[in-house]
Amino acid sequence: MATKWKSSVLIYLWASLLTFSLSGVLTFFTTGTQYMNRDFFHTPEFQSELDQFAGYLSMFELNETTPEEAKAAITVTQDDIDEHRFRYGGLEQQNSNIRAQYESRIQDAQAAKNEEVANALIKERDAKIEDISNNFASDDWVRPKVVKEKETKIDEYFKKRDQFKYDFLRYQKEFTYYFKDPETGKVYSNQNNDNQLKQKDMLYLTDFSISNDYFIHYGPGGFEDLADVLGVNTRKTLEGQIGIPKTLSASSPLMEQYKDFKRNQLIILSYCLAGIFGLLLSLYFSKKMTAVNAQVESWRPIYNKLPIDIRVGLFLITALLSIIFIFLVNDNFYNIYNNLYILASEIVFALLGTAIFVAITHVQRKFLQMDLKSWTNVKEEWKKSLSVKTWQGGKKVFKSVRAALVEAFLDQSTGTQVFILLAGVFFIGAAALMVAMNPIFVILYIFLLAGAGFPLGMYLVKKVGYFNRIVQKTNELAAGKLGEDLDVTGKSVLATLAGNINVLKQGVKHSQSEQAKSERLKTELITNVSHDLRTPLTSIITYTELLKGNDVSEEEKSAYLEIIDRKSKRLKVLIDDLFEVSKMASGSVELVKEKVDLDQLLQQALAEYDETIRSSSLQFRVNQAGQPIYALVDGQKLWRVFDNLIGNILKYSHENTRVYISIKTVEHQALITFKNVSKYELSDNVDELYERFKRGDTSRHTDGSGLGLAIVKSIIDLHDGKLDIEADGDLFKVIITLRLAD
Repeated sequence: MATKWKSSVLIYLWASLLTFSLSGVLTFFTTGTQYMNRDFFHTPEFQSELDQFAGYLSMFELNETTPEEAKAAITVTQDDIDEHRFRYGGLEQQNSNIRAQYESRIQDAQAAKNEEVANALIKERDAKIEDISNNFASDDWVRPKVVKEKETKIDEYFKKRDQFKYDFLRYQKEFTYYFKDPETGKVYSNQNNDNQLKQKDMLYLTDFSISNDYFIHYGPGGFEDLADVLGVNTRKTLEGQIGIPKTLSASSPLMEQYKDFKRNQLIILSYCLAGIFGLLLSLYFSKKMTAVNAQVESWRPIYNKLPIDIRVGLFLITALLSIIFIFLVNDNFYNIYNNLYILASEIVFALLGTAIFVAITHVQRKFLQMDLKSWTNVKEEWKKSLSVKTWQGGKKVFKSVRAALVEAFLDQSTGTQVFILLAGVFFIGAAALMVAMNPIFVILYIFLLAGAGFPLGMYLVKKVGYFNRIVQKTNELAAGKLGEDLDVTGKSVLATLAGNINVLKQGVKHSQSEQAKSERLKTELITNVSHDLRTPLTSIITYTELLKGNDVSEEEKSAYLEIIDRKSKRLKVLIDDLFEVSKMASGSVELVKEKVDLDQLLQQALAEYDETIRSSSLQFRVNQAGQPIYALVDGQKLWRVFDNLIGNILKYSHENTRVYISIKTVEHQALITFKNVSKYELSDNVDELYERFKRGDTSRHTDGSGLGLAIVKSIIDLHDGKLDIEADGDLFKVIITLRLAD
């Protein structure tokens, strides 16, 4: 504990020494330089007063020109005439300005039917226009005016000069001067004798030259153009001496400044030297305080718990406060001669207080120097800073507010209505505040409540009730109770929401119906698959058992084997079709697309069935395109489509009927149509024909797999095409739409 206490004291003593040193060095740069002069009489302040006295001396003693002499010396140059003539612009401009000045006044007098005033104004205006015209017509007309202006200005100069008389008399009591005219021998001096000034009798003595226009620069300003006439009797230049006598009274302002400068010079220069010495000493001790540095390091864990930006901010604050307090100390020291004892005590306390901030700043500097030694460490510290956390939190708040506003205005009418309602509530609240401040507004407030507040409240209650009904209905839907539809009233967003909920409820009903249908179809699928697979399999098993008997003739064996072969092929077709449909339904089929002539592909499919078509009682009418119709398709898969459709036609068409097949192009699409008359009665719901194991013969008398149209639709869907089925009585029609190749 004693070691820590001693270390803290050493740090504070070092900080006090550093503060005193910095204050001394700062004093040297701020105020010490002006005390580097030999004495007060060599400072810029005194030299300024010396020049001012010389100006007064030139004005009141050395310049003997009277107002009459100055006026007599007036001359008028062509430049003076032109300046007066063009002072307010050219002739037309000046005349136009004068007319503008009088025009409104004349019109007002005439409107008031005061002809006397109007005529007087017109006469005055015309006189001024005539005078200006004469100015531009003759120099002789202008010359007397210029002379009069200069005479007036000379009178003004001498009037203002008398205002400086008191200052000159005061300076005469402090300065001693001696000037002699080399031409006339006349002496200008405030001594009792006419001898030159002697250095031994003077605190300060300097040779001085006063030119003939010296009084112009240090007298009343604005008379530089009259320098020649005002100094007409002034000599070119007078050489002489100006000094401060040793016999000058101690109460004289110059003597007081002289003594104060001498005293302050000693104090400030001593303070500056002490500060420089103290600075060197503090730098020396800072390298020797090893134990103190170790003690300071023990404070680092506590300090490092603060975020890096807080630490930097505290360092900058304490550093700034240290600088401010040092400047305050310096300002007090600059005025120390005004009240030595009071200000000296204040400076001591200020130095001790400033030392605290200096010590804290020094300790923080050492900590931050280690924390910010590498860019990697800076980035890691910055990630944990309060600024980053605040920025991230602010971004989240901003995003949430922005998202809330965006959501509020997803429906602009709703957002606008809400904000209008909020504005109405705020306005009514503000009106209530006005009533509280001044009861005179109570009647207005009652009308406001009746006209706006009550309708607004009823509107809100109505909308809240409607919203609650919607919430209640959604709860019922979530519980599986469909019930009745919601009433859709108005065109508000709540009405739209109620309508959408009704649509969703209908969707739920449809989904439930489709789910029931799907379950039914699944059952039918299992039944149909079992039936269609079991029938040929049963035949195979039965005839295989018969073949095993010993009493089977060769002719019977041949018949049995033929039946087994036919049923095996039938079973293979079923399994292959079922497998292909499953692959297409799972999306695992890969198409090998290429540019294919659809017309030629259709002809190839028909050619495969040529013998079957000839042997049937059906009459095929094929309408060819007459030109290639190219599409980007998988030729093998699309051939399977044509094969299935033509096979279905041959299986399910009524005997002795016509079959129509056509292919054409419409708006960059290929339309392929198959039409036939069904031998079986078709269901009104043609969509069932897409379903697996659905046949035109519901009694399942044909050898088809029941997967033909399902396979066709899957292949067309994979090609992004369209398959439409139409049934009109017994007329069955299939339309395939495919996009043509570019």
